[in-house]
Amino acid sequence: MFLKTEIFKAILFKPPVKLPLSYWVLACVRFLLTIIPQRGYIHPDEFFQNVEVIAGDIFSVDVAKTWEFNPKFPIRNIFIPKMILGPPLHFIQIMNPYSKNYLNIDLKTPYYLLVIPRIFICLLSFINDYCLYKICILYGQNFRTRLKVFASSYVIFVYCTRSFSNTFEMMFFSILLYLVAECMLKSDKVIYHSEFLKEKYDKAKSPVERVKLFKLQTHLPDHSLNRVAILSTLVILGIFNRPTFVGFAFPPIFFWLHRGLGSKIVGFKDFHYRILCFIVFSIPTILFLILVDSGYYGYLTKADVESLKLGWDNWVVTPLNFLRYNADKRNLQLHGLHPWWLHMVVNVPLLFNVLGLLAHFTIASIIYRFIRGHYSKLPRIQSITGLMLFSLVIPVALLSLFPHQEARFVIPVLVPLVYLFGSHLYENESDGPKNRKFKKALRFTWYTLNALLTIFFGFIHQGGIYPLTNTLHREIKSTYGTDTHVITTHSYSIPTFLLQLESTSKVWRDRMTGNKYKLAPSTFIHKYGSMPMDELFLRVDEVFTEAERLLYESKKKYRFYIVAPCSLDRQIRESAGMYYYISVVEDIQYYPHFCSEALPQFPSKRDQYCLEHNALRKNESQIVDLNMFQRISCFLRKFCLQVYNVKPVGKKT
Repeated sequence: MFLKTEIFKAILFKPPVKLPLSYWVLACVRFLLTIIPQRGYIHPDEFFQNVEVIAGDIFSVDVAKTWEFNPKFPIRNIFIPKMILGPPLHFIQIMNPYSKNYLNIDLKTPYYLLVIPRIFICLLSFINDYCLYKICILYGQNFRTRLKVFASSYVIFVYCTRSFSNTFEMMFFSILLYLVAECMLKSDKVIYHSEFLKEKYDKAKSPVERVKLFKLQTHLPDHSLNRVAILSTLVILGIFNRPTFVGFAFPPIFFWLHRGLGSKIVGFKDFHYRILCFIVFSIPTILFLILVDSGYYGYLTKADVESLKLGWDNWVVTPLNFLRYNADKRNLQLHGLHPWWLHMVVNVPLLFNVLGLLAHFTIASIIYRFIRGHYSKLPRIQSITGLMLFSLVIPVALLSLFPHQEARFVIPVLVPLVYLFGSHLYENESDGPKNRKFKKALRFTWYTLNALLTIFFGFIHQGGIYPLTNTLHREIKSTYGTDTHVITTHSYSIPTFLLQLESTSKVWRDRMTGNKYKLAPSTFIHKYGSMPMDELFLRVDEVFTEAERLLYESKKKYRFYIVAPCSLDRQIRESAGMYYYISVVEDIQYYPHFCSEALPQFPSKRDQYCLEHNALRKNESQIVDLNMFQRISCFLRKFCLQVYNVKPVGKKT
């Protein structure tokens, strides 16, 4: 009892650990970059894989549900996105009437719809920081340098403030690493004391001494099944969020199962008992998530439950569908096939720059030592270093087996990567002049590259889509009843939920008559990807002809826009010239906008586009050559998003 009281006092009155000021500055920068907001658009999945679907359910607005949420073959779990994105979106839904009445602020505008969920995710991202901090504290490592390195990564600034399923995966992985690291440390301590007391017990001569030692042994805390319920639940949640979480969860769970194995206290009986308990505790979570998905996608209805007529067709297992879909290489070809080495050679250096390169050199040296038989120089299998090293290598290796690879798939390994190599960017007292200079260069490279990549991915990459959505939202709300057609090409899809279009699938009821009806759509977003320009204008002609027919027959007014990167301006003008009755006029440009699908070519000395936009013609017959500065300036101006107004020839714009 006395011992417990002393421990309680030590915890309660322990002075708080002071975090470095630079970390707090970086934490504030993360929050500020979230609310500015970041205009960059990394990948359509940041909207269409989570927030677009949840917003459609909560706000009852038209959204674009992707193939992943097709009820016929769903591959995405709905519980985790609802738990993470539901609170901020419900906050908007509940508070919007009050903010409009008392503050004259409409929360259902693109800015708040974009920023409020991101703020919530940004706050959740500090779970990763906390887990890294606690692991360092547990094992007596320098948390100050590691936290600064971790918080300055552009992965944290950009990816971890977006609603990617990979962002949620990273949080689950960080918590898992922390809990397993804690269990490993506790088991090591208990096993050490248990073996020590057992040795003393065997050497004890008097019965009284043996009784005392036996009582001390019985008072040692249990450790074999530490956190089993939480760990099993966490792993199942991670797998339902993204089945690839199996690759991330395998190393921590492997180390959790092997705690103390080979000692005098822990044997294979304990190992199998842990596996059995882990499986048993995971079953309720699996059944619950299957039940939620089955109800959401319409496989399980209230009538089925009441009649108790349930069969295999009433259940859907989304991770299983995910694996079935990705097992077919033809499906992966639709999303792009990549070489097996892409993660290791390209994505890891792109995401983690100098830390990724340090990891490559370290792993190469470990492989070399293993081949040479220098086993004593390898990391101990049951150590925290071994846990972090395996948690870095195994997920990347397993994900490399899949032919479809994107950089964001491996962002969760940032935590073990920073733990292992974060301190390599800062000097130690034992470092010589060369080492100090080398580490200073690494540190400068790390901070510089992360700052540049934050600007690029946070504000430039596909950066014209958000301001375009803002403009469309204002136009749609200000001219209610006018059809709006938007054709996008060579750009990412417009997040439909930001436009807050009234649902055309929901059944409405007239308050006066009580009659039910559905709204006819008035906004049409046509997404044509990277379609060749000739084919694109065939679609433009079809939409334009139908809009003109409705105008003539039903007096239905319309607006018609083509949205494309500025680098395609010449192709659009040439293709539009083939249709004598269509006028395509430049309307608005949004800077900056980087689009890898339509990179501009560096202009020549007499580039027609540059000459027109620089007004360098003194008269029609005389053309002035462009100097290098003018050519560079013209090249940079092509990194924009252009909106064209489409109208009949002769009609004023």
